[in-house]
Amino acid sequence: MSADLHDADARRRLHPVTIFLGWIRRLPSYVFAIPALAVAREGWVVLAVGVGIFLFSIIGAWIAWRTFTYRIDEDALVIERGLIQRSRRAIPLERIQDVSIEQKLLQRLFGVVSVRIETGGSDSDEGTLDSVSTAEAQRLRETLKGSARAAARPVEAGGGSAPAIIAPDTPLFAMSPGRILLFGAFSFSLVWMAALFGIFQFVDDLLPVDRHDIERWVDSAGAQASAGIGLIVVLAIALLLLVLGFLSGLVSTFVREFGFRLTLGEGRFRRVRGLLTRSEVVIAIRRIQLAVVQRPLVSGLFGYAGLQFQSLGGSNDKGGRQEMAPFATDEEIGRIVDAAGMPRFEAPGLKPVAFAHVIRSFVSKAVPFIIAVVAIGSFVTRWALLGLIAVPVIVGVSLLLRRFHRYALRGTSLQVMRGVLKRRDWVVPYGSVQVVTVRRGPLQRLLGVATVQVDTAGAQRHRPHVEDAHLTDAIELARELTARA
Repeated sequence: MSADLHDADARRRLHPVTIFLGWIRRLPSYVFAIPALAVAREGWVVLAVGVGIFLFSIIGAWIAWRTFTYRIDEDALVIERGLIQRSRRAIPLERIQDVSIEQKLLQRLFGVVSVRIETGGSDSDEGTLDSVSTAEAQRLRETLKGSARAAARPVEAGGGSAPAIIAPDTPLFAMSPGRILLFGAFSFSLVWMAALFGIFQFVDDLLPVDRHDIERWVDSAGAQASAGIGLIVVLAIALLLLVLGFLSGLVSTFVREFGFRLTLGEGRFRRVRGLLTRSEVVIAIRRIQLAVVQRPLVSGLFGYAGLQFQSLGGSNDKGGRQEMAPFATDEEIGRIVDAAGMPRFEAPGLKPVAFAHVIRSFVSKAVPFIIAVVAIGSFVTRWALLGLIAVPVIVGVSLLLRRFHRYALRGTSLQVMRGVLKRRDWVVPYGSVQVVTVRRGPLQRLLGVATVQVDTAGAQRHRPHVEDAHLTDAIELARELTARA
């Protein structure tokens, strides 16, 4: 990295600390040598094997660093790697949508970061530079985003060792440690168990059978001691698993979202978060395709939801979306949506889908379940037939699915609402609509309904489709979306 940076075609290597980091990552691959060391009786054998593994691994890490080069040409980022099997990848600059920066724990200790190149035509990183100095990472970001002045600025190999990678922007949203812990609590199912326990306590007096009677019936059964001990052990294990799951949920959420900050400046959002792995992602406003607000049932009752943007550059998330505010109020989400120049989601005036949505949901979910329960009850044990009491629950869920599945064509966007346990509210600007498809399955043809599939650039899952609209409504919706796109 000491080469003259004024030369746009100069090849550069990663930071030398990459050798050490690569060696650390390769150590688990040498676990096969542990049995040999365990059975070896001679001390010199253990020493020789240990030294051999060390030398082999460090030389491999040095070769990987030495043979990895990158450069920025006039029209592409070129990455070359490999000694025996040499590979060369050229990423056209016009294809680069986002350049994200990530800093893991060891990288933070050495003052280096990883740079990931993301393109709109791929669901994964096209190129990764691991590791470079923070100053070089900023230069790469500015250069690849089209700044010619940044390309000519000299950078020292050891410069920019400070781990702070946040540019001065306008603060837009942040999460305090207390809110992050609350987010972790709501993200775990223990909240559901507490709610069910509270309901049970509330309706206890209304039940025809007292729970103490049930305990006496159990005690009067055979093998009282063994049954009691077994029940206590099972309950203790279940309680321990729940406590560990609750704590692990809190810890994982805290580690992932620690220091979450979203800022705005120069036509883009900048998101920084993470305790052990510090990541910085830039989302250009002009590349945002749609907004989706996720409202989990429990936290939604307390006024909290999550905001995601679908970007052309995709993201590390499997759904291809960027987390903008994972646990925020409606007002906080509204400010971010306004800053992106998008309309807010409006629940009033949304049109429900056809009642056939209930029928199709019941057929797809309940019928296979009933067949399985009846088969097990007939050939294995009749106790399985008790599973049929869940059928009314499936009916209720099917009714709720239709109640929360609505849509509308607003002035500048398509807005779709769908989901029960986790409701999703989509805002899709007409200019982002790429493909509109009207699809009808066999049962839909029988019921006279259709699904309108709405595809945008970069979308991978959880798309804003309108399912089971009346056929005439579906055709009209598809026609309007095509005309306004």
